[in-house]
Amino acid sequence: MRDHSDLQTMHTQSLAQQAAVRRATFSPGEVKVLRPFSIWEISTFMFDVPADTLRKKLAEDPSLPQGETETDGRQRWFSLDEINELRRRIRFRGKSLLPKRPKGRAVRVAVSNFKGGVGKTVVAQHLANAAALDGYRVLCIDFDPQATLTHSMGLVEVKEWNTVWGIMCRDLCREADRITASYDDPDDCPYPSADELPEDVQSIAAQRAQDFIQPTCWPTIDIIPSCANAAFVEFASAQYRALHKAWSFFGCVSRYLDELPDEQYDMIIFDCPPAIGYQSLNAAFAADILYIPSGPGYWEYDSTTSYLGQLGDALEDISDGFGTIAAEAGLTLPKTFMDVKILMTRFETTNPLHLAMMDAFRNVFGADVCLNPIEMTRAVEQSGRFQMSVYEQDYRLMTRDTWKRARQSFDRSYEEFRNTVLAAWTLAAEKEA
Repeated sequence: MRDHSDLQTMHTQSLAQQAAVRRATFSPGEVKVLRPFSIWEISTFMFDVPADTLRKKLAEDPSLPQGETETDGRQRWFSLDEINELRRRIRFRGKSLLPKRPKGRAVRVAVSNFKGGVGKTVVAQHLANAAALDGYRVLCIDFDPQATLTHSMGLVEVKEWNTVWGIMCRDLCREADRITASYDDPDDCPYPSADELPEDVQSIAAQRAQDFIQPTCWPTIDIIPSCANAAFVEFASAQYRALHKAWSFFGCVSRYLDELPDEQYDMIIFDCPPAIGYQSLNAAFAADILYIPSGPGYWEYDSTTSYLGQLGDALEDISDGFGTIAAEAGLTLPKTFMDVKILMTRFETTNPLHLAMMDAFRNVFGADVCLNPIEMTRAVEQSGRFQMSVYEQDYRLMTRDTWKRARQSFDRSYEEFRNTVLAAWTLAAEKEA
């Protein structure tokens, strides 16, 4: 017979090899490095100007970043830092290359669905990468214990207290102290104070907001990572909620993000787990926009329908059952989203079933379905296999047409995403004004 101790032993044995296995998915140097970008890519996909015009600008001003020239002298390559410097300093026909950024805090987008395999992480990764190449500063939050987004961003060794679990522990301590302090006599408080909570929770309470944020191989993308050891967060959160029944557990991440300076990031993208639990509810409650990826099959349609119903019911239950607690904590119920979008993934434009399912989605959800699906191409398949987005893949390692088709598919989806974000951003800025 085997019990929990056998599982714990297997876990310990696996941990000994875990880091090596993860590092093997990256480079021999064990560090993921963002590749440089050619003048062709920059002029065609980022700046939307003729390559010769960009070359002329560089020749006229030697103080501008000049990139690295290939040995044959035919092509120059630029780092993302150099590209952003060009964005700041070059104007074409009097037009700035800097992206539009309304005032106010970053817009928060949750990429969520509880059907596995629909491309949640692929979507979150590509939207983050595309936004970074567009000149935006991005924070990713990996809510999924599978930690695929974390690994794809180049992080291989993460401690559980640096994950969303740590944010929730820190929030519990802060809320416990706030609630205790709200009583004239703290001894009258029926709930535990922070120093009465478990030691593992208390040990995290002193962390600063910035301590949870880690840099990635992308200079303008940071991440709050996840790890396999954080898989216990659902069980632990239920325990903590039982310990402190006045804790508004669903508002942890929202409160945390409110601590960050408005100007630190432009977009915050959540990669959610394939379940509706404490983490995914935190993501939904913190999000301004809900992005729901779905494959083009019946089972994906069925799962998306169930997800919408169950998430709606969960948010309604929170609104009905936690109204007083939320108000005392400064949270607003019911939860509202500025927009909800359904994005079709793994779409084949010549597949009659996929076309029929797209029509079915649009018949039911109308304008909430994104106009531009993410097409299934060889480059997209490699993206998931090697944890490397289309934007990170070097087009010289495949036919340029294959890479270009995949890039253009993601670019169209990103442009629609950006317009959705900017509309929400502008609306929020107008409300603040």
